[in-house]
Amino acid sequence: MKLRQNVRHWAAKKALTTPVIGDIANDKLVDLHTRIFLGKADEARRDEREAHLDDFFDATMDTYVAALEAGYTEAEAREVTHIQANFDFFTHGWAEMMEFPADELEEHYRRYEDFFSTHGITIDDPLGEFRPADGIADAPATPEALDEGEFENAVAGFADDVYVSDGDDLVKGGNAVEPDDDDVDVSAAPGFEDDGEDATAD
Repeated sequence: MKLRQNVRHWAAKKALTTPVIGDIANDKLVDLHTRIFLGKADEARRDEREAHLDDFFDATMDTYVAALEAGYTEAEAREVTHIQANFDFFTHGWAEMMEFPADELEEHYRRYEDFFSTHGITIDDPLGEFRPADGIADAPATPEALDEGEFENAVAGFADDVYVSDGDDLVKGGNAVEPDDDDVDVSAAPGFEDDGEDATAD
């Protein structure tokens, strides 16, 4: 899967794993991801999906931190959460929101099978043990979109590894050299300094 990686991603990682400000970062990142993915949906479907996406992305923030704690790189941990989201989009038939085509779901799952199986995550149960005890908001499915086979925002051909771009180069299996934690300014994380960029979305 193709991901970007820049200073905002490192700042978001530090913010999410820092006491107190972690809650602020969590909320800002949830808002960001919901807004971006709703933007890919048909306008008539956005309102009915918003609460579900808010709840879903909130749960994936816990997945992200757990993946980091399990030793995955920042890019890998972020990819894990995006794969979860695509599992959810697929099970709801939200083809237009998927980042890779449906026939690559299994391949993406297999690359992180150890992590996914440890936490009970499957294509049919994208959150596994990260599902909140009180559940998440429901949203209508559109299975007909899968039947039509139009995955207009999906990028195929990157299921074998995580591909990281710093804006200039695309590196297979890449993870940009992580800066020293002391050199990362959390104010660069989304929501702490609103500059209108959506760089943390992928």
